[in-house]
Amino acid sequence: MFTAAAESLLRQAREIQAEELKKFCSRVCQLLQKEDLGPDALDALRRLFLIVSATKYNRRLEKTCVDLLQTTLCSPSCPEPLQLLCAAVLREMSPSDSLSLSWEHVQNTRQLGLLASVLLAQGDQKLVRSVGQRVLKVLESRQPEGPSLRHLLPVMSKVASLAPDTLHEDQTSALNKRLVDWLRYASVQQGVAHSSGGFFSTPRARQPGPVTEVDGAVATDFFTVLSTGQHFTEDQWLNVQAFSMLRAWLLHSGPGGPRTPAADDRSELEGSTLSVLSAASTASHLLPPQERLREKAFEYCQRLIEQSNRRALRKADSDLQKACLVEAVLVLDVLCRQDPSFLYRTLSCLRALHTRLCGDPACVRALLPIARFFLTHGEAAAVGAEAVYQHLFTRLPSDHFHSPMLAFEFIQFCRDSLPLFGRNLGILRMSFPNLFKACSAFLAWNSPPLTSEFVVLLPVLLDAGTAVETLHLLLDLPCLTAALDLHLRSSQAASERPLWDVSLRTPGCLEALRDPQFQGLFQHLLRAKASGTPERLAPLHQLLQPLASCARVAQCAEAVPTLLQAFFSAVTQVSPLPGSSVPTAEEQPEPGLAAAQPPRSAEITGPECGRFLGGRTESVSLDPQFADGALASQLALLLLERSDSLYQVPGYEARVHRVLSAQFLALCKLHPSLVVEQAKELLEFVGSAGGLRGSGRVLTSVVWAIGEYLSVSWDRRCTVEQINKFFEALEALLFEVTQLRPSVTLPKCPPQVITALMTTLTKLASRSQDLIPRVSLFLSKMRTLAQSTAASSVHSEEDAGAICTRATELLNLLKMPSVAQFVLTPSGEVSEPRYHRDTNTALPLALRTVSRLVEREAGLLPG
Repeated sequence: MFTAAAESLLRQAREIQAEELKKFCSRVCQLLQKEDLGPDALDALRRLFLIVSATKYNRRLEKTCVDLLQTTLCSPSCPEPLQLLCAAVLREMSPSDSLSLSWEHVQNTRQLGLLASVLLAQGDQKLVRSVGQRVLKVLESRQPEGPSLRHLLPVMSKVASLAPDTLHEDQTSALNKRLVDWLRYASVQQGVAHSSGGFFSTPRARQPGPVTEVDGAVATDFFTVLSTGQHFTEDQWLNVQAFSMLRAWLLHSGPGGPRTPAADDRSELEGSTLSVLSAASTASHLLPPQERLREKAFEYCQRLIEQSNRRALRKADSDLQKACLVEAVLVLDVLCRQDPSFLYRTLSCLRALHTRLCGDPACVRALLPIARFFLTHGEAAAVGAEAVYQHLFTRLPSDHFHSPMLAFEFIQFCRDSLPLFGRNLGILRMSFPNLFKACSAFLAWNSPPLTSEFVVLLPVLLDAGTAVETLHLLLDLPCLTAALDLHLRSSQAASERPLWDVSLRTPGCLEALRDPQFQGLFQHLLRAKASGTPERLAPLHQLLQPLASCARVAQCAEAVPTLLQAFFSAVTQVSPLPGSSVPTAEEQPEPGLAAAQPPRSAEITGPECGRFLGGRTESVSLDPQFADGALASQLALLLLERSDSLYQVPGYEARVHRVLSAQFLALCKLHPSLVVEQAKELLEFVGSAGGLRGSGRVLTSVVWAIGEYLSVSWDRRCTVEQINKFFEALEALLFEVTQLRPSVTLPKCPPQVITALMTTLTKLASRSQDLIPRVSLFLSKMRTLAQSTAASSVHSEEDAGAICTRATELLNLLKMPSVAQFVLTPSGEVSEPRYHRDTNTALPLALRTVSRLVEREAGLLPG
C-alpha cells in the first residue's frame, strides 16, 4: 500500500499533459547541460522517471532531451546516481527509434552494465546477441586487478533468457569455469575498508579478519551468500551474484536448454541410473566444465542448508536464511532432474531438513519446494513421501491460513504440481477443506480477480464422494472467512484490537466461539479433512452475522459465484453456450411467445471460465459415472435446500441465486428424469414461500423445469396423477402470489415468476386435457387482473403488459389443443434442434399469424 503522499505524487505524474511534459523536459535539458550536475539535476531526473513510469502508456520525450540523457549516461565523469536515473528513464521509453548508444569505448563495467540494460530493453534479437558477445568478452578476461565484473553477471543472465542461442558451446564452457571459481573459491577473508584519505588515515590499517557465520562464529568452510562481514571483496560479491543466477543458468545450459525432460522420461532415466554407486562422485577436477559446475552447485546448496540451521543474530540475516533455503532446494531439484546421480545424496539431506522444518513455523514456506521435490523424484527413488504430503495438506493450511503470501504460494503449488500428484491425488482430495481455508484467506486478504488460481485447482478436488460436501463448503465460504477472521481476533487481547473492530461492539461472537454448545459447528466448519457428513450451519450464520459487513467477508463473497460456475462445469461437464436451449433464470423460456424477457445475466459459464483463466479450457479427466443421475438428484435438491440457507452478506444471496437457478436447469437438462424422481421434494419447495426470496430466480427455474420435463416423453414413469398434483400446487401458488396486497411472509412477486407459472400450467394442461377449461378460466382472470387499475400499485405498466400478453397468447394456444400440445410439448425430433426457439425460422411467425387469426375469429363470434 502506498502512503497518501506517494498516491498524490503518482496521481500528479499520471495526469500531467503533453504540454506540461514538454516544458519540464526543457528544464531537464537546461540542468543536464550544466558543467556541475548538482542536486537540482538529480531531483529533476527523479521526477522525470516518475512521470514516464507512472502509466502503462509510453510517454514521448523531446529528441533533445533523449540525446542529453544518452550523453549523460555515456559520460565517464557523470556521478553514478545520475547515470542510474538516465538508464531507468531510457528503459521506460523502450522500444525507441531515437536511441544511438555505443559502448565501443566504454571501459567502466558499471557503466557498461547500465548501457547493456537499456539496449536489452529494446527487444531486438540482433542487439541482444551483440550485447551478449560484448559482455562475455569482458567476463572471460582474467586480469586480477581488472575492472569489476559484478555489474555484468545480471546482464549475462538476461541475455541467456532472451536469446538462449547467443552463446556457443566453448563460450558456455568458459563461463561455467568462471562460475565454479566464483561459487567455490571466493576469499574467506573480509574486504578492506576504503580509506577516506583524511588527516587521521594511516598506512597501518588493521588487517581484515575472516568472514563469520550468521550466528557470529568464525566461518570454517568456503564463502557463501550467508557468510557475513563488515566489508566484502570483489570475488565475494561475484559469489553472491553467481548464486542468484545459478538456477536460471543451469536450466539454460543443461540438457535440452531451458526445456527439461518430461516426467515419464525422467522417471525412467532416474530409475535406470540411480544406484548406490552413483553416490561416489568422480574427482571434480576431472569432470567437464558443465558437470563440474553442477558438482560445485550441489556442494554450495548443501553448505547453505547447513548454514540455515544456525541461529541468526539479526532479523535481516534470518529472513535471508529462509530465502536462501528455498532457493537451495529449487537448485537441488534442477540438479537432480539434469543428473540423477545427485538424487541419492539429496534425498537423505532433504528428509532430515523436512523433519527439522516441521517444528519451525518460521521456515514453513520452505516446505513447499521440498514437497515439490518429493513429488518429482520420490517415486523414482523408491521413497514413500506420504508423510510429507500429509503434513503439507493438513497442518500447513490449518496453522498458517492467516498468511496471505503463504496461502497464495500454497494454492499455486497445488495448481502447478497437479501433473505430479499421480496416486497421491487422494490425499489432496481428502484435504480439500484445508485447501478451502487457504482459498478463503487468499480471497479475503487479496483481490478477487486472483480467483483464477483456485478455479484451475477446483475440478481436480472433485469426485462423486466429495462433490456434495464441496458444494456446501463453497456456499459457506463467506461464513468460513468470518469464522477464520473471528479466530484471529480471539487470539488478540481486547486492548490490541482497533476501536472499529466489530468483535468489540458484539462480544457475543467471541463468546460463541468458546461456547461448548457451538464448538461442534465451529470444529466442523474449520475441519482439516473431508467429513462426508455436512452439518447445517444456520445457527452459525446468525451468530456470525455481525461480521457479514466486514470487508474481507464481502470480498470473499464476490468470488463465490465464479467458483460455483467452475464447480458445476466440472461436475456436469456441461458448458452452457450463448444461445443454447437451456435458459438462464432471468429468461422466459417459453417457445415463440412474446413476453418481457430481461437480458441474459453476465455470468462466467464454462467457456467464459476458460477465457477467465487466460484462454485455457483444458478439462480434467473425470469418472464417467461422476455426474450420474443419483449425484445430479443430490445436487439439485441441495441447490433448493441451500437457496434459503445462505450467510447473509449484502448482495451475496442475489448473486448466488443467479448461478443456482441456471445450474438447476443444467442438471435437469442433463438428467430430465430427476423431476419425476424428486417430485415430492419439488412439490414441497413449490408449496413453500422460500422460493420467492430475492428476485425469485430459483423458483422460476424450478417452475420452468417442471413444465419442461414433467412429461411422458421424458420419463415413462410420469403419470396423470403426478401432473394433476403439480398443477394444483402451482395453481395455488399462482393464486397466492397474484394477490394485490403482498404480505410479510409472501413478498411482492416478480413478473417473471407469474409468466413462468402461467406457461407451466398451460403445458401441464396440454398433457392432461381435462385441465384445459380450468386453466383457461384462470388465464382469463389473469388477463383481466393485469389490465385493471389496481394492478398498477403492484406492477409497473411494462410488467403488467407482459403478463397480459402472455395470458392472451396462452389462451389462444389452448383454443387449439393439438397445436398447443405440439408447441408446448414437442416430440424428440422437433425438440432437437428446437426450431420453435430459433428466431431465424418461420415457426414463431406462424404462431403469431395463427394467434391473430384466432383473435379475429373470436371477435366475430356473437356474445
